[in-house]
Amino acid sequence: MKAILAAGGSKAADPKAFREADIETPRAAGRDLLVKVQAVSVNPVDTKIRMRTPVGTDIVLGWDACGVVEGAGPNLRSFAAGDRVYYSGAMTRPGTNAEYHLVDERIVGHAPKSVSVAQAAAMPLTTITAFEALFDRLGFAPSQGANAGRNVLIVGGAGGVGSMAIQLARWAGLTVVATASRQDTVDWCKQLGANVVADHRQPLAEAVRAQGFQVVDAIFCTTHMEKHWMQMAEIIKPQGRVALIDDPSGPVDITAFKRKCASIHWEFMFARPLYETPDMGRQGEILEEVAGLVDAGVLRSTLRETLDGLTAANVQAAHVRQESATMIGKQVIVF
Repeated sequence: MKAILAAGGSKAADPKAFREADIETPRAAGRDLLVKVQAVSVNPVDTKIRMRTPVGTDIVLGWDACGVVEGAGPNLRSFAAGDRVYYSGAMTRPGTNAEYHLVDERIVGHAPKSVSVAQAAAMPLTTITAFEALFDRLGFAPSQGANAGRNVLIVGGAGGVGSMAIQLARWAGLTVVATASRQDTVDWCKQLGANVVADHRQPLAEAVRAQGFQVVDAIFCTTHMEKHWMQMAEIIKPQGRVALIDDPSGPVDITAFKRKCASIHWEFMFARPLYETPDMGRQGEILEEVAGLVDAGVLRSTLRETLDGLTAANVQAAHVRQESATMIGKQVIVF
């Protein structure tokens, strides 16, 4: 089968960063699905793993996919050949930038019926991350309107994760304060349902208070945590919660949150499949629930850009774009 290999430690624009290869088609075992991939999306984790992979090592990247089930292991329980599925995969396996891919059925959902394969492929990783952050880490109730009267600050509202977090938070009844800086990103956040948008180029506490919020119940910081660290400690309410997903370049002073007895939570959506936790199947359940919300018109895909064809050039273009710091929503490669 055809796959796109990324050179470990390479820069996105390096002419030798990506190449096409013919590799063996994997075989399903256990609870695996063999999926014929139809579309993949690109996430920040793709670029990070490429750069962190040792030089001299080639790797198949990609942690989002939509495709059709073509085969299965002997212990399969929930899917059948011909089912259209979407999922984010696991870091312990080769990625989805290939014609066929193996994935454990417990972290897979039936794709929404009302959207294209490209729109579906844009959703899994960012949706699971946003869902887990809001409901598993920050402790909000995961049902429609259940959190009326409470609010959440979403730092980086126009990115892939922020775009899904805004929608899920509004569905759950939260008042959403999102951050953005350019007019196009501000408009995007408002279209997705943000009640107000604060300018994250300004000191965060000052920008949020200018929108009428002296403190916030919870913060979901999707980007630039170090830049906003002390400001988050200023704006979080006493006994509030903060969820983080990006990696700091060095140590941060956690004691900044002590006086308020605020709690810090890491969200890493690969943790459940990485450690095969007892609740690993929760990710499949989340994707099934989200598919229903998409088909009901409650949630929308955050697809913004589409590239046609599984080629080294397209994967490279997507990585360059991902690293540009100007992304709104998601980009998808359709095979």
